[in-house]
Order: sequence, then structure tokens, then C-alpha cells
Amino acid sequence: MKIEQIYTGCLAEAAYYIESNGEAAIIDPLREVTPYLKKAAQNGAIIKYIFETHFHADFVSGHVDLAEKSGATIVYGPTAKTDFKSHIAKDGEQFKIGQLTITVLHTPGHTLESTTYLLTDENGKDHCIFTGDTLFIGDVGRPDLAQKGELTMNDLAGMLYDSLSNKIKPLADEVIVYPAHGAGSACGKNMSKETFDTLGHQKEVNYALKASSKEQFIKEVTEGILPPPQYFAQNVAMNKMGYESIDDVYKKGLVALSPAEFENLANLTGALILDTRDPQVFAKAFIPNSINVGLNGQFAPWVGALISDLKQEILLVTEEGKEEETITRLARVGYDNTIGYLKGGVVAWEASGNEVDHIVSISAAQFEAAVNANETLNALDVRKPGEYEAEHLENTLTRPLDYINEWTSALNPKETYYIHCAGGYRSMIAASILKARGIENVIDIAGGYGAIKETSLKRTDFACPSKAMKA
Repeated sequence: MKIEQIYTGCLAEAAYYIESNGEAAIIDPLREVTPYLKKAAQNGAIIKYIFETHFHADFVSGHVDLAEKSGATIVYGPTAKTDFKSHIAKDGEQFKIGQLTITVLHTPGHTLESTTYLLTDENGKDHCIFTGDTLFIGDVGRPDLAQKGELTMNDLAGMLYDSLSNKIKPLADEVIVYPAHGAGSACGKNMSKETFDTLGHQKEVNYALKASSKEQFIKEVTEGILPPPQYFAQNVAMNKMGYESIDDVYKKGLVALSPAEFENLANLTGALILDTRDPQVFAKAFIPNSINVGLNGQFAPWVGALISDLKQEILLVTEEGKEEETITRLARVGYDNTIGYLKGGVVAWEASGNEVDHIVSISAAQFEAAVNANETLNALDVRKPGEYEAEHLENTLTRPLDYINEWTSALNPKETYYIHCAGGYRSMIAASILKARGIENVIDIAGGYGAIKETSLKRTDFACPSKAMKA
């Protein structure tokens, strides 16, 4: 028996490879499927099934491509409906993978079709459960994504309570829990950094499994849920209806463009110029009106949160050799319309005599000096509301990056704005967006709040509200 968790940190997503006696199954595959095919081929195994725990909202699954390339059967749980060939399993239905047995446990609540797969080993012992977004380590799936008709978030939370109580909690304590996500995913609010655990330990520490009643469970699970990223619904639709082959996405996007070709295509198509270099490298020189979302961070989720149209054409500026990885990570969340990349990057762009822009980035110590010289300066904290409430700098405004489209219009283009996040990644995203929208005087604080805490500037928490600032 072979069970491998394939964890992708930038998406906080876990896919699974299961193998026994020359047969394999994949659970919740990512969009790029070549690694699964190679793994099976190297082991002399045939991929027999592709199990989907639900219609994922935060990434595009590789199920359609993988089925076409491997001949495997796509399996969903009860109530699922797809526009492609799939097997809709019944609650309790069993599937064989070599000497292993997979049993379908319908566990609605996160979504209506959400399903947990129970793996029983060659000796007939329950070994592990693949819970999708039904049960995480430290949390459970949010119940607000699949509201339909008269169904409310509370209705779904009630279903989730019943699913956990009737299908999951009765299993043996030593059963291993393998979820679809870990800390950083927007599919829950309190996920652990651990990516698996025993069910018995989760019964002891997971707040949702310790709830004394359905009413308490509903209250605790529904409190503090932030609105879902706008791309979630579009990813669900792609996972239900199918999508363009990843091979075609690569063919279309891996087109090296000279600076002249890049500029002409940008003018002709109105494509978004997405620069995926390190924030501090970007700040020194970038193509005017380009947006920075660094590849070495939560790249795909932030692209999904900030670029509202999945059909948006995209031109890339990347570190050399990172073009294919960037296209892959965009495709994971449904952005399939990359139409080329700048060959030679910004160096080639400048060498061709083209204009570049820059963003001033200062140290926390320089920011401290600026505050001491002018206590009424505009400082924007673009961290999430919970981070701001936990602790923030006095005389700052909370302006979460997630909602930048809502608050940009309130800024004065003639003012200067100092921007920080926790470490400098999100603040440069915000600064680049504001620059592109005509807010010229933006100053990034390198190192973010982590560096600011080392200065003598006054900090406060939510119990001591910060002073109002002009914006």
C-alpha cells in the first residue's frame, strides 16, 4: 500500500496518490497532471480512478485532463452533476484499488456533493479518510459557498454538523485524517499548519468537533467568515463544465516576445501586464502600469482575489526561466489567457529605450523618521482585518488588500501614501495597483509590520482604537 500526500504550499492544497498491486488512484488532482502520470508510470501502475471530494472553488482540478490522458474514471459523490463523463457514486458505494477499498461517505455541508473517502487496507482495517473540505486539521469547511434556493449558510452548517456526527466521528480514533487544504486556504478560517492528523486527536482539539450541540456548532462555524474571493464561483463552474487543455494553455502562453512585440500586443489587446518578480526587484524598475504579484508568495490566490475576469488576457514579466511555472500557477485558478511573455525581461525592455517606472521603498527606520516629522501623514495597513485588530500601528488606516477595488476611489491622487503589510509582499501588490490607477505618490515600507515592530513607533490593539486619519 502506498499513500502519498502531494502538498502545494502556494495554494495550501493537498492532492493524494494511492497505489496497490499495480493500480492507482488520484484524489483532488491539480490542473497540471503530468506529475501524476509520471509517478504512476515509474511505479508500473495504471491510474484507475480520479476521486473528487467536491467541486473545488479555490482551484481548477486536473480531473478532466487526467481522465483523458490516463483513461481513469472520474468519481464524484452523490448529487453531483457534470457536463463531462463521470461516475456519480452512491453513499456507501465501494471501489477497489488493488487490495485496497475506498468507501464513499456522503458528507454534505461545505457543499451539497461533498464526499469523504474512507480507505480500508488489505487487512480490512480502516486506515484513513480523505475529507476534502469537510474536515480540516483544526477546522471544518466554510458553509457559505453552496447556498441554493432557500438553503442558507446556517442550513448548510447544520448539514455539516450531521455529516461529522454521523459519518466521521464514529470512526476509530487511530484513523488518519487527510484534508484537501491547510493553513492559508480561504476555504476555512482556523486551519492548522499541520497537513494531517489522527481523528482521535482532532476530536480533542478541533473546536468544531468539540461543539456540544448543533446550535453551538452552527454559531461557531459561521462566525467570522470573510466574503469568499470573487474567483471561487468561476472555478466551481470550470470544475463542473470542463475547461481548456493545459497543453493548449501552455502553447498559447509560452510565446517569447521582443520588447517591440510585447508593447504592440499590449496596446492591441489591452492585456494586463503581470510582473511576478520579487517585490523589491520590481520596485526598482518596472513597465509602467504593470501589476506586481510575486511568484514567491501566495501568488495564485492573490491573482484570483484581485483580477476579477478569468478571461482577462495577460502578458507576463518574470524572472528568466519562470515563465512556465507562472503559467501553470495561473491556470491552477482558471486564468488560461496568458498570451506571451517579455523575452529578456525588464533589462531587454530598458535596453530597447523604453520607459520604466519605479516605487520608492523605505526601511522601517526611515518610516519612523517620517512619522516623527509629520504625525498626520497617510499610512495604510493593507493586512487582513483580523491582523489589524490583533495589533496595529497608531494613526494608520486599515485598508485590506482584499478590498482594494472598494477603497481606491477614496484616495486623493495628490496625496502621498505610505503602505505596509506584514512583511512587504502585499504592500507592493497594493502599491503597484495604486500606481497603475493614477495614485503616483506611494511609498512602500520594506519588511512591513514585522520591521515596524522593531521601531519605537506606538502600537495598539482593537481594544484601543487608532486615531482617524485623512485619506
